[in-house]
Amino acid sequence: MLELRHRGGSPSPGGAVAAPPREGEAAGGDHETESTSDKETDIDDRYGDLDSRTDSDIPEIPPSSDRTPEILKKALSGLSSRWKNWWIRGILTLTMISLFFLIIYMGSFMLMLLVLGIQVKCFHEIITIGYRVYHSYDLPWFRTLSWYFLLCVNYFFYGETVADYFATFVQREEQLQFLIRYHRFISFALYLTGFCMFVLSLVKKHYRLQFYMFAWTHVTLLITVTQSHLVIQNLFEGMIWFLVPISSVICNDIAAYLFGFFFGRTPLIKLSPKKTWEGFIGGFFSTVVFGFIVSFTRIFILLTF
Repeated sequence: MLELRHRGGSPSPGGAVAAPPREGEAAGGDHETESTSDKETDIDDRYGDLDSRTDSDIPEIPPSSDRTPEILKKALSGLSSRWKNWWIRGILTLTMISLFFLIIYMGSFMLMLLVLGIQVKCFHEIITIGYRVYHSYDLPWFRTLSWYFLLCVNYFFYGETVADYFATFVQREEQLQFLIRYHRFISFALYLTGFCMFVLSLVKKHYRLQFYMFAWTHVTLLITVTQSHLVIQNLFEGMIWFLVPISSVICNDIAAYLFGFFFGRTPLIKLSPKKTWEGFIGGFFSTVVFGFIVSFTRIFILLTF
């Protein structure tokens, strides 16, 4: 009996010795079970690690590289880094302002295209941040659905704008009348289609991250599309309602940099170490003065002409 137990056999209830399992069957069964469990473990680890991440696990975004044109670097090579940055910012600021005046000269339609271009670029940047920082590479359809929702929201907002400001033109076209009459229903159907696609893309063990990125997309849409839509609404009300806010922002940015460059001593916030209280206060009062000057100039022009 001891010898049989030592060899791997065991007595049956009837006294007979049960034969040990065959070598091929034992190895094959164990190998198949181990491979299946390994695959399940890999999937759980792959998706579960993303869901279990905390804010401390989020990597920092790498700093942007220096994209200063080489011609400027060579021309300013003899200056210190402080004054080199001053001249580079000044030259690029004047260049961008000149291009902005050129677009204004080309009319409201070009300004609308500019606003839409900035909207798309901002949306792309914010979505890319979530895509890279939270390692959403394995999320199915994430980027495709993000761009789909961008198209849906733009269709809803600007369809309303077309119906309000181009009603006379729309009444002449039967196809446009159909789209305008059922515009909100079509917008709802498009959004509902995107939501169903999101539900179908859900992956087990990965729900929390997917809903998180779904919310990330909607907050991004709220930030970018809503603002651009309101800016374009201002353009429809008159060019002045677009130029005054934009020029005030430009004035504040330039004045804050100048005051901070020459008088800045006290740091404003750790998030941006180069920002100073002197620049913040100087930019604020400069913008207020600029607003009064623009207002009185506009009143003077209206009264004169």
